[in-house]
Amino acid sequence: MQAVNAGDVLFIAEEATLPLTRDSLLGEARARTAMADFGDDGFVEPLDVLLPALEDEAELTILGRWLTRRFVLRMLEVRLQLVAYVKSDPGVRDEPIDEPLVVTGAPRTGTTILHSLLMQDPVNRGPVGWELLRPVPPPDPDRRDDDPRIALADRELRAPAMVVDGLDAIHVYGGLMPKECLSAMSFEFRSEEFTARYHVPTYADWLFSCDMTPAYEMHKLVLQVLQRRTGPAQWVLKSPVHLHSLPVLLAVYPDARVAITHRDPLTVLPSVSSLVSTLRYAHSDRVDMTEIGRFHTDLYHSDLEGLVDASLPRVQVHHSRYADFMSDPFGVVRSVYAAFGRELSADAEVRMKAHLADRPKDRHGTHEYSFEHLGLDRATESARFARYRDHFAVPEEA
Repeated sequence: MQAVNAGDVLFIAEEATLPLTRDSLLGEARARTAMADFGDDGFVEPLDVLLPALEDEAELTILGRWLTRRFVLRMLEVRLQLVAYVKSDPGVRDEPIDEPLVVTGAPRTGTTILHSLLMQDPVNRGPVGWELLRPVPPPDPDRRDDDPRIALADRELRAPAMVVDGLDAIHVYGGLMPKECLSAMSFEFRSEEFTARYHVPTYADWLFSCDMTPAYEMHKLVLQVLQRRTGPAQWVLKSPVHLHSLPVLLAVYPDARVAITHRDPLTVLPSVSSLVSTLRYAHSDRVDMTEIGRFHTDLYHSDLEGLVDASLPRVQVHHSRYADFMSDPFGVVRSVYAAFGRELSADAEVRMKAHLADRPKDRHGTHEYSFEHLGLDRATESARFARYRDHFAVPEEA
């Protein structure tokens, strides 16, 4: 990709020079969609924090700037489409989202594989990549696997892996693959999709102190749109970001069922920092692994300490450990179903076992990472997380 970053591909270089300003991006999104109404202006404040941070802090390459502009434009275009759709079909806001099962926990604790297994149950529905990136119009139940939006989403989701080596070994993205539901929150521009891809400390400070209610209300609207033509669904959702906002999640979805996964933080931190640094290399040549490591250490120390002290409704929360999943994955799955009074059918279990067998570990390569790359003292950080490990009986990993 060096030729692209040097500006030799003129159409990318020319588009990359366009300003990352609110007026230019809103104007282009309106022109592209022939729509004008972005709805309430709650998204303006985070957008006005994000765009200068992208300009002044993210140190984007030419290719990174082009990818970023397309990324932001897609969110603005879909926001226009969502507002227009609700105007044309206001009843969509009455679509029931009952007892969604939400998988969360720190990143790299098994949330992805647990969520993928739950999605194999025909009773459950989990969103896939294209549905979260381009939910309007609601999916046609007869064309969910050949909708033209699949290719659009696939190109966007696969782009970072085409730029940097090794991303697929860490996490595979695709239009028809299960997708973290934080993408539904990005249409409000209150989302860790931005802090993962870019070094934007000003925006990160804003994000982790803001009210996340609008993001979760948008999250719910996206689910309502997605099920408008297919009928009410038993949603199974997943994202580590919910760990930061469990009270807000439960306020918007008061009957949600939350499955929380746990793993030794000293293994989690280098793994998630490696993922984030790889994502950032798709957009910038300047990536500071130690800064990423410190950021996530502080973030997840706060989250996990908060989880120890949280007063969550016991009937709505289930805890599991990564070590238990690795030794008996279906024992963990059965415990999730039992905790929430749900039946795991024999057919669903057969599908789950086949899914797991088809996805051996390291099939896309080996993800190599080391705590030492974070520039942190292992003994100090182990002591910081000791209370969390003791409370949830999380075993230390070598």
